[in-house]
Amino acid sequence: MRIKEIQALRALASLLVVIYHAKLLKGGYIGVDIFYVISGYLITGLLLREMEDSRTFSFRAFYLRRIKRLLPTSFVVLFATALTSWILFPPTLRQELGKGISAAGIYISNFLFALWQMDYQNLNAIPPVVIHYWSLAVEEQFYLFWPFIIFILFKTGGRKRVGQGVLGITVLSFIWSLFLTSSSPIWAFYSLPTRAWELGVGALLLFAKQFGASGKLLATAALALIIFGSLAFNDSTPFPGTAALIPVIATALAIATIGSWPKLLAKFAHLRIVQWLGEISYPLYLWHWPLLVIPAVYLGRGLHIYERAICVVLTLVLADRTHVWIEEPLRHISIAPKRIIRLAMSATAISLVTGLLIYSTYSDTISISNGKTMSLAQILEKPTVYNDGCHVNNGETKSGDCTYGNKGAKIRIVLFGDSHAAQWFPALEKLAQSKNFELISLTKSACPGPAVVKVDAGAYKNADCSAWRENSYKRIAEIHPEAVIVSGMQHFELPRGTTNRGNWWRDGEAKTLSRLIGSSSHLMYITDTPHPQRDIPSCLASGRVSQCNSTQRSLPYTISGFANIDPTSWLCDSVCPAIVDGTVAYRDASHISVAMSRKLSGKLLVALKAAGVGFSNG
Repeated sequence: MRIKEIQALRALASLLVVIYHAKLLKGGYIGVDIFYVISGYLITGLLLREMEDSRTFSFRAFYLRRIKRLLPTSFVVLFATALTSWILFPPTLRQELGKGISAAGIYISNFLFALWQMDYQNLNAIPPVVIHYWSLAVEEQFYLFWPFIIFILFKTGGRKRVGQGVLGITVLSFIWSLFLTSSSPIWAFYSLPTRAWELGVGALLLFAKQFGASGKLLATAALALIIFGSLAFNDSTPFPGTAALIPVIATALAIATIGSWPKLLAKFAHLRIVQWLGEISYPLYLWHWPLLVIPAVYLGRGLHIYERAICVVLTLVLADRTHVWIEEPLRHISIAPKRIIRLAMSATAISLVTGLLIYSTYSDTISISNGKTMSLAQILEKPTVYNDGCHVNNGETKSGDCTYGNKGAKIRIVLFGDSHAAQWFPALEKLAQSKNFELISLTKSACPGPAVVKVDAGAYKNADCSAWRENSYKRIAEIHPEAVIVSGMQHFELPRGTTNRGNWWRDGEAKTLSRLIGSSSHLMYITDTPHPQRDIPSCLASGRVSQCNSTQRSLPYTISGFANIDPTSWLCDSVCPAIVDGTVAYRDASHISVAMSRKLSGKLLVALKAAGVGFSNG
């Protein structure tokens, strides 16, 4: 018999995730944490009841039930997603598509997505269409190990030992989660060891005492905490870490107070529509993400709000039909155990082979117009500093030697800033070779030249950025170059309390200027390049070139003291096109391409000379 309050929590969890991915609720990803607590509570309860009733446990029966419950729906949605995406996605995207399908099909997608650095909270312009399968992988791995752990604990000391063991695992997992959230946030987000504590909290509810008269108040507090987390959290919130305590504690309180919920809350939870949403929560979760991603990839742009609403409605319809036609019938059908195993192995093999076949249809070629083709690899190429370790990553505070061009030349020029400074490296390297100067590249990911205070998010820490800048200022003073070229991306999220982007950015420029004065005769500032509204290579790959010209100009925030260079006119006329004079202008949804940078070297040279920077006649 299903507990109606649990069903209501499932409905809430699935809706939060769907609304989050529909870009209507910034903290809706906490729905996954709600699912984990529910799973820990229900699965551990099932294990304990069987062990206490029979003094043993049938691992075979448990795993067969899990396979029948989860695999058919998961496989149907995965295969439908794979086939539809293969038909509608351009060949340039099939490599990543095939990898994702295979990873989801063999139940280790969480670890592979972490290995591939797919940041769930900061998904790129073309996110994996099956990235949401990571949470299923975590649960499936939990189901694989948990019965053995509970069984061993039960055999060595009964229910009491189980409680002690679960408490120990929960505490250790939470400590590990805190550590990795700070040091390696992507692994903290995806891995079972850093999520096990959430499932463990659900399991610990089986050993908790009843709350009695305080139940109504605690149930209300649980709802308030979930609402708070959904509204207060966003993609910049370090997660799971301490933030995950909010939805986990809230869900634990909601489960622990079942039977004591306020009448209005209980009545709402028992509504037929709420129960229906709880019943279809599993296929709802599986269908929603492909239905939001596939149209966006096919159209080569983000979806309008009405389009997202249509996708959500279609998700509800498909989830209901999947529940009625697949999930429930196969869950209760009587099938021989050996046949269940064979079918499960076949489904896994089909998923893996499907992914590999899709991968094999990948093409590196983009056709843009008049029969002209381009290599995607060339468009996606990053400046040399990324490959030789000279573009410093998060957690690092010092650049290496990083000298290029004519090493040892009398004329030295320093490039300083983040990736939007590094995007000018190909142009400057070309000039360094032709004009015989030494180029020193001092760039760090997400750390703009202007010393702005940003939002600490994930692996990015303001403290690391500040330390790197200090080390760079000292090195520049020692070098005393002919020119320092400063730049940075100005479209970062504004920190809390900051309302004017221009003032925020100019304050950062002024701080950097004050540290550079006296270290060079020419302090140059290149204002930010136009800001693409789409991932340009993917948009071009969709075959709708005219729709890719939606890039917006960046406002030229400048201060006196720098010699300012505004590259906007180099990249824009009446619009800011994706292709400028036959060259793809951007390598993603942010940076100009290496080819574009090199092409603009002549204009950059003119601007530097106009500012008085001296060069040899080489």
